[in-house]
Amino acid sequence: MSQTKPVFVDKWNRPLRDLRISVTDQCNFRCVYCMPAEIFGPNFRFLQEDELLTFDEMVLIAESFAELGVEKIRITGGEPLLRKDLPSFIERLTTIQGIRDIALTTNGVHLVKMAKPLKEAGLQRVNVSLDALDDDVFKKMNGVGVGVQPILKGIAAAKEAGLVVKVNMVVKKGWNDSQIVPMAKHFKKEGIALRFIEFMDVGTSNAWDLSQVVTKKEIYEEIQAFHPLEPVEQAYFGEVASRYRYVGTNTEVGFISSVTESFCQSCTRARISADGTLYTCLFATEGVSLKQLLRQGADKAALKQLVIDTWKKRTDRYSDERTEQTAKMRKKIEMSYIGG
Repeated sequence: MSQTKPVFVDKWNRPLRDLRISVTDQCNFRCVYCMPAEIFGPNFRFLQEDELLTFDEMVLIAESFAELGVEKIRITGGEPLLRKDLPSFIERLTTIQGIRDIALTTNGVHLVKMAKPLKEAGLQRVNVSLDALDDDVFKKMNGVGVGVQPILKGIAAAKEAGLVVKVNMVVKKGWNDSQIVPMAKHFKKEGIALRFIEFMDVGTSNAWDLSQVVTKKEIYEEIQAFHPLEPVEQAYFGEVASRYRYVGTNTEVGFISSVTESFCQSCTRARISADGTLYTCLFATEGVSLKQLLRQGADKAALKQLVIDTWKKRTDRYSDERTEQTAKMRKKIEMSYIGG
């Protein structure tokens, strides 16, 4: 007999269904829209080992969220594949009752060696960030001179291992917008879903400006010109991407349009940063420390109560309310810290 999931909602009647856990704030890329090299340089202080959540703490948090109705977990970073022994953590997550989907977002560099152990541990899906097919453009975007081939090999390894693969492309005007159609053509041919993400004002270090946003409408029109698209029905409440498929195929294209077509009204996601802070929005200015509570010896009941109290007070709808002024003036948590 299945257990009835608890129903508690925030101030906008949104349930808690998805949890994103950042396992590290470190990354081997310095992408211009996330961790620009001029800020995240060689002297930047990342979290020390004792400041990070342990896997035991993360599992306890995941169990608590599952008991509160969370069904899906996504592992993020930083670059999550930099965290040692990640497959063993994922294997532990698979044993949690109520969790029906475990996914991971990565830049793909380490997928060639990690895809098989991740799949064997129980990972189901992987989203790979790739912002261009042209080597020069991609090297400029990732800030460390890594070419496209290691990422394409990682994607191939993930497919071969049996993981469901999606590719994420952040589009920044004047940087990689020339790559929209080449990326679409390549991944259509490969039968891999590609998702275009509008350049967002996450954090305060990526010098976001509305003039650098290539809108969903503009991207859609470019793709539609090379191959007609048809809409795909939403798979579940809270789905982030607007999904389409190429007419006559089963291959999808998605658009994550936080800037021009906000989806705040259906957001069911909570985020745990690598240091154990709970955030209720990607654009949050502050969060609540779960790590502090755990390390003071609190039990699962106290942890769950803090989560419930925090979620019930949640009013976040930043993308609905965004203006150029708030985007520039509001101090927000960096994406590398909170996860995407």
